Amino acid sequence: MGDVRWWVRAGGAAPADLAGNIVVFGVAESAWLKVLGVKTKGFDMSKLLHLEASPRKERSASIFVARAFIESYRAAHPADEVETWDLWAESLPEFDGETVNAKYQILHGLEHSSQQASAWQAVTDVFKRFNSADKYLLSVPMWNFGIPYKLKHLIDVITQPGLAFSFSPDTGYTGLVTGKPAAVIYTRGGEYSTNEQVRGLDFQKPYLETLLGFVGFLDIRSVVVEPTLGGPGDVDRVKSVAAEEAKRLAEAF
Repeated sequence: MGDVRWWVRAGGAAPADLAGNIVVFGVAESAWLKVLGVKTKGFDMSKLLHLEASPRKERSASIFVARAFIESYRAAHPADEVETWDLWAESLPEFDGETVNAKYQILHGLEHSSQQASAWQAVTDVFKRFNSADKYLLSVPMWNFGIPYKLKHLIDVITQPGLAFSFSPDTGYTGLVTGKPAAVIYTRGGEYSTNEQVRGLDFQKPYLETLLGFVGFLDIRSVVVEPTLGGPGDVDRVKSVAAEEAKRLAEAF
């Protein structure tokens, strides 16, 4: 677009600051400039990506708390974009055949065939959507002590060499998704945080924290919602307490 040097505002134009940054006064103008790739100052928009891993929708405790987070986040960050990626509403590429072959070509430093390049492009497109965000919110129910298979599918597609991480014989693995915070809402029917008898069965929170750390996340915040199996009054209280915690977290996120 070139070296633009004016302020964008409803009433007209004025010079930019000495660094040549555009000073934006309106949310709509800021969004428009971000699309154009212009550096802005004043209303610096961020994108929050919500990964929704539950298929239960209105009956889901994780979505209930996530919506409380998003409501508070929108109030605190009105200029920001919020996108919800419902993992049950869209298909992801299968990680088989030429896609697996394409991954090993990369690991061995070899070129892709045309079929492999096409398969790998589908993986790259999914990663680009994920990586387009500046901040992340994951709402994750516990399934069989772990995470829903739809979320695991996404993780297996995007956690790839040259995309989410790199490897060097000298330095080992390096995460490439850096400088971004993640908030994770964990819901589980039992009480795993305080019950020593079942604590070792929690492969939900430890796994996600390990995975997020591996790909580069250093700022990982969590809200644990448990137990969600109980009498209606007890469950409502658990959800309400978690929702308030999520709202506080969102304000400064």
